[in-house]
Amino acid sequence: MNTLIAALILATASLSAAKADKGTTLLENISDTFTLVAEKAMPATVSIKVQIQPTETENYSNPMHDEFFRRFFGGNFGLPQQAPQQPIMGGGSGFLIRADGYIATNYHVIKDATEITVMLNDGREYTATVKGSDPQTDVAVLKIDEKDLPFLTFGDSDDLKIGQWVAAIGSPFGLEGSFTVGVVSGKDRQEQNWWQTNAAINHGNSGGPICDLQGVVRGVATAMYTTQGGGNIGISFAIPSNVAKRVTDQIINGEAVKRGYLGILLQPLDKELADAMSLNKEGVLVSEVMKDSAAEKGGLKQGDVILSYNDKPVKSVSKIRSDISLMSPGTDIKLKVLRDNKPMNLTVTLGTQEQTEAILSEITQKMGLEVENLSPELSAKLGYNAETVGIVISKIKPGSSAALAGLRPGFLVTGVAVGSGTQKPVKNVAEFEEAIKQLAGKKYAILIVRHQNFQRYYTLKLQ
Repeated sequence: MNTLIAALILATASLSAAKADKGTTLLENISDTFTLVAEKAMPATVSIKVQIQPTETENYSNPMHDEFFRRFFGGNFGLPQQAPQQPIMGGGSGFLIRADGYIATNYHVIKDATEITVMLNDGREYTATVKGSDPQTDVAVLKIDEKDLPFLTFGDSDDLKIGQWVAAIGSPFGLEGSFTVGVVSGKDRQEQNWWQTNAAINHGNSGGPICDLQGVVRGVATAMYTTQGGGNIGISFAIPSNVAKRVTDQIINGEAVKRGYLGILLQPLDKELADAMSLNKEGVLVSEVMKDSAAEKGGLKQGDVILSYNDKPVKSVSKIRSDISLMSPGTDIKLKVLRDNKPMNLTVTLGTQEQTEAILSEITQKMGLEVENLSPELSAKLGYNAETVGIVISKIKPGSSAALAGLRPGFLVTGVAVGSGTQKPVKNVAEFEEAIKQLAGKKYAILIVRHQNFQRYYTLKLQ
């Protein structure tokens, strides 16, 4: 019996050692994979230094810290200060996308820069020029005069899966060639359809690549949430590679950035709305169709529920918006819609998003709010009488200019101040859009808002 026990103990010890060896081998394989990614991606990742010459007649705010990005940093981080006499230095990251010196980065990294210096991973420095940029997607392309450079390729961001390993490379706090790993934490975040990761991204990572385990770019680091002290809390965001590739290709080819455009306003079909309309909670609701738009010409109507596009089920408002914007104007898109509880198929030829529409999108993005028309049912639900006019705030983005101003869902926008002493009354979403187009280039938006029996002015910072 003692001999049997001893044999069992010896066998158990051998099995444990084998398991330990197997576990060690697995960890070593994972470590080797990360090393291979670093060896491939780091030579093509660059550090970007920018110089901004502020004017003496206006306050200066570092483009890295404007209102659009301060919601990710908290506190007074980056608040404007009196314009200094000396040039201001800033920076970020980027990565080579062609061997002849084309570099992808964020628009907010190079915004307002008077001089841009790019430093390669091997220490060589070059003066860079801006080939083009797209503020709406926060993508820019730089060019340096050099050949035979290492570069990275874009992969398909639609194939990303929650939990998939990714690696971020950049120059946080000026520390060139920093490499961190994490996983894909979420998709379709924010209005821009960013995806989320817990890979450590800090100030200075902006514009750097986020790669999969094959060293293929799946996203461009763009923003993060932080503690009050500016520390990373594991919530960072990336521009999808499909978006970045389309924009950079158009810029390199010398084209204006064009987006497919339907010309509709969409809203999620939540449970209450679905119940009220006797619908299943599937698809997104067309709340408005723009006059003379591609949608109107293709037969879409207000009240239609879009169930799928090009045979892909609709998952969210932001996803269908993003996918359509990635298509070329003139593309035919197949839509399956529900009208009067009956399914039908439509084919719509996409139009082009005009500059005014891009301005509108940028301003509403900076405000951080979404609105919808005040229907009789919604008016009764919110406690407004039948004579009340205005549009309802349906959604406020956390940390946005609207949230910081004190606006909340359910508040009623009745007007927009578009100039000194000039106010535009607002009775529907279309009038609201026409009014805020006049705010292009302004630092503030002033909304006239009613809540219960009180009406007041709210100031939202746009720059």
